[in-house]
Amino acid sequence: MALGVRLRYLLSVVLLLVTSATHATPWEQVKHPSPDFPQAIGSYANGCLTGAEALPLDGDGYQVLRAERARYYGHPNAISYVQSLAKLAHYQLNIGLLIGDISLPQGGRFSSGHSSHQTGLDIDIWLRLAEQPLSEQQLAKPQPLSVVDLKGYQLVKHRWDSRHFELIKFAAADEQVARIFVHPVIKQQLCDSEQSSDRAWLRKVRPWWGHHYHMHVRLKCPENSSSCRPQAQPPVGDGCGAELASWKPQPKPSKPKPATTPTKKPIKIMPEQCLDLLQLTQHTPTS
Repeated sequence: MALGVRLRYLLSVVLLLVTSATHATPWEQVKHPSPDFPQAIGSYANGCLTGAEALPLDGDGYQVLRAERARYYGHPNAISYVQSLAKLAHYQLNIGLLIGDISLPQGGRFSSGHSSHQTGLDIDIWLRLAEQPLSEQQLAKPQPLSVVDLKGYQLVKHRWDSRHFELIKFAAADEQVARIFVHPVIKQQLCDSEQSSDRAWLRKVRPWWGHHYHMHVRLKCPENSSSCRPQAQPPVGDGCGAELASWKPQPKPSKPKPATTPTKKPIKIMPEQCLDLLQLTQHTPTS
C-alpha cells in the first residue's frame, strides 16, 4: 500500500472512531461551502460535496426546518429542484413545503438521522402540508405528522388527502429524480390512487422503512460530477405488485429463530477527494 493511500486510510479510520466516540463528525464543523466547481463526489452514503449552494431559509412556497443544524446545503441541482417543486406545489396545490435535511456545507456524514445525504443530492420533504407559514418556534422544533399507522400497517386516512398524491407525483415527474423513498403503505396508496395509464413515475417511488412522515427525494448524479457514484436503476415496472406486497410484515413464527452471530459492517473508506477536501478545510484559517 503506497504511503499516501495508507495515510488516507488511517485518516478515514480515525474519522470513524471520532464519530463513534463523540457523536459528532468533522464535516459538521465545516461552516462554509468550498469555493470549487460544484461536484457531487462518491456515493450517497459515502461522499462529499464541493461548490454547494445554501437553500434560502424562507422561499417561495417553502420553509426550512431546524436551520440551526445547517443541513440546508446542496448541489445547485438540488437547490433549484426544491425551489421549482415548491413553486409548483404552492400555485397548483395551495400548500407550502417543509424542507428537512439536504446536506452539510461540504457534504459528508451527519452525526444523527441518516447515513445518506452526503453528496448534496438527497432531500427530505415532510408530508405535513403547510397551509399557513410556520412560526420561528415551530420551525425550530417541528412536529412531524405521520400518515401511517405503523402498528396497524395502514394509512391514517384522516391525515391523507389527494394533495399528497399530487405532490409526490409532481416530485417524481422531474427527470433529475432517481428515487423517492416512502413507507410501503404510502407506496400502496399511490399505486391504488393512480387511475390513469401514466404509471411510469411509480417506478421511481420506492418503499423504505421510516419514511412515514416525509418523502426522501434522491437526484441522479449530475452530468459534470464524474466522481459521483450512481445507484443502480430501480427494477422495471411500477413496483405495485408482488414486490410491494413482500414488504408487509408477516406473522412471527411460533419457534424463535436460532441466535446468529452479528456480522461486522466493513469500514467505509471515503473517496480520496473527500479526505483531501476535509484536510484542506481543517488547515484553512478562518476569517
